[in-house]
Amino acid sequence: MPITELLERNASLYGDEVALVEINPQELEKSHTTWREYALIEPSRIDSFRSEITWKEFDQKANRMANLLLSRGVTKGTKVAILLMNSLEWLPIYFGILKAGAMAVPLNFRYTPEEIRYCVDLADVEVLLFGPEFTGRMEAICNRIPRVKMLLYVGEDCPSFAESYNGLVPRMSADTPGIQMSDDDEAAIYFSSGTTGFPKAIVHAHRSLIHSCKVEQNHHGQNREDTFLCIPPLYHTGAKMHWFGSLLAGSKAVLLRGVKPEWILRAVSQEHCTIVWLLVPWAQDILDAIDRKEIDLADYRLEQWRLMHIGAQPVPPSLIRRWKEMFPHHQYDTNYGLSESIGPGAVHLGIENIDHVGAIGIAGYQWETRIVDADRNPVPRGEVGELAVKGDGVMLRYYKDEKATREVLADGWLFTGDMAKESEDGFIYLVDRKKDVIITGGENLYPVQIEDFLRRHNAIKDAAVIGLPDSRLGEIAAAIIEVKPDQTLTEEDVNLFCQDLPRYQRPRKIFFAPVPRNPTGKIEKPRLRKLYGGDRLVAKQNGLD
Repeated sequence: MPITELLERNASLYGDEVALVEINPQELEKSHTTWREYALIEPSRIDSFRSEITWKEFDQKANRMANLLLSRGVTKGTKVAILLMNSLEWLPIYFGILKAGAMAVPLNFRYTPEEIRYCVDLADVEVLLFGPEFTGRMEAICNRIPRVKMLLYVGEDCPSFAESYNGLVPRMSADTPGIQMSDDDEAAIYFSSGTTGFPKAIVHAHRSLIHSCKVEQNHHGQNREDTFLCIPPLYHTGAKMHWFGSLLAGSKAVLLRGVKPEWILRAVSQEHCTIVWLLVPWAQDILDAIDRKEIDLADYRLEQWRLMHIGAQPVPPSLIRRWKEMFPHHQYDTNYGLSESIGPGAVHLGIENIDHVGAIGIAGYQWETRIVDADRNPVPRGEVGELAVKGDGVMLRYYKDEKATREVLADGWLFTGDMAKESEDGFIYLVDRKKDVIITGGENLYPVQIEDFLRRHNAIKDAAVIGLPDSRLGEIAAAIIEVKPDQTLTEEDVNLFCQDLPRYQRPRKIFFAPVPRNPTGKIEKPRLRKLYGGDRLVAKQNGLD
C-alpha cells in the first residue's frame, strides 16, 4: 500500500495525539532562558522555540499541500523539490507531494546554488519549495531553472521571485484528494551523498517506502509509547526512514534543530524520548562533554531512554565501549544502508548482538546479502569482496542514467561499492569503499581499518585516511587527524601509537586538521584529496590524467 495510507490511518485512530514536535534551542538561548528552566516556562513563551502538531493536523496539512499542487496542474510523476531545514512543515509537505501522486525530491541543505541547479535540472523538477535560509541561493539561480514553473517560499516575508506557501496552502481544502496509487508507482528521487563525485538521482517506488517502515519497526520495536528524537536532516533517507518506524507505530517524534550535547540530553529529558539516532561525532561529543564535566547526567531525566543507534558511517568499537560504560542500560544497534537501498536497515547489528560490536551486522528484516568478487561470484567467508543487497527497498534506477544503473543493479541485487567480509558466524564487517582502497607497493590498504585504529587514541577526536601519490609505492596512506580540544598531540606521538599496526598499514604522512563530514556524517574524501594533493591520483585511476 502507499505510505500515505499510514498517515491517514494515524489521523483517524490517534487524531488528537501529538505526532511531531519541533524544538529550536537557538531560539531558546536567544530568550536568555536556560534549559534547566525549560519545564517551568509558561506555555505562552514556549511557542517561540517549541511547537507541535497532532496526527490530524499533520494529515490536513498534507492534504492542503496536495490540493494546492493539483490546482496548479501537477499530475502523477511531476517532480517537486524540497529545500528546507528540519521543521514541522517538512514532513507534511513531503506527504502532500505523495498524496498528489507527484514525486518528492528532497535536496541537501548544504548545496551551493550551482549544486541546487544541477540537481533540479537532473531530476526535471517543476515545483520547488524553499525556506528563508535559502533565499539568497535561490535568487542566484531562479532565472536559470526554466523547467521550474512554481517556486514556493515557506516562511515569513516572501521574496518577490516566489509565491507564499503560508499564504496559499491554508486556503486549500483539507480533504484527502483521493489520487489512486499503487506500490509500484514512483514516489521519490533521492540524491546520493556525492562523496565520490556529482550526486546521482535515485528513484524509489512507494514499495520501497513502506518496506522501510516495516524494516525499521522490526529492528527497533517502536510502539505507541515510544518517542523518537530525530536530529539528522530529513532530506536524507537515514533520518526519514528511521522516523518511518514511528509512523508505522503511530508514536510521537521530536525534531531537534541542533546537535550540542546539552541540547540533545535536555530534549531527551524534557520530551521523554526513548529512541535516539546519533551520528558518530555527536555521540563522541556527548561522551567528551561528560568526561570534561561540562555535563552532569544527574541534571537530566534519562531513565526512559532505551535505545541509542548509529548509522551512516563506520562506528569505532571503542566509541560503543565508552558509551556502554556511561549508559549501561542502553540497547545499542547500528544500521548499514545507502540511499539506493532506501537508507538504513539493509544490514543491521541487532540489539541482541552487542557482543559483535565492530560488525555492521547481518541481513536486515526481509533483506538478503551477498559478498562477491570482481566477477560477482560469492567469495568464501573471511575473504574481502563487494557487498550486495537484495530486497523491496532497492531503488528502481538512477534517473536518466542507464549506464550507471546497469553498473550497480543485476537480477534484483544492488552492488553497493562497499568492501566487506563475513565472519564464520555470519556477521558482516565493513572494510571500506571500493573506490577508497589504497594500493601501496601492491598491498591493499583499507582506510576504515586505519581510521578505526587511530580513533582508539585518547587524544584523537576524529581521523580520516586517504591515498596520496608516491613515485616508488604508487600510493601511500596519509592520515588527517583532528585532536580533541583539550588535548595535544605530535606526529611523533602518532607514529609511536601506530607501531601496533603492520608496517605497510602505518600512515606515511600525518596532517593535523579538522575532518570534514557531510550532514549525514560521512567523511568528505574528495575534499580531503583536493586539499592534500590526492586529486591527481584519483584522476589517474579514473583515466582522466
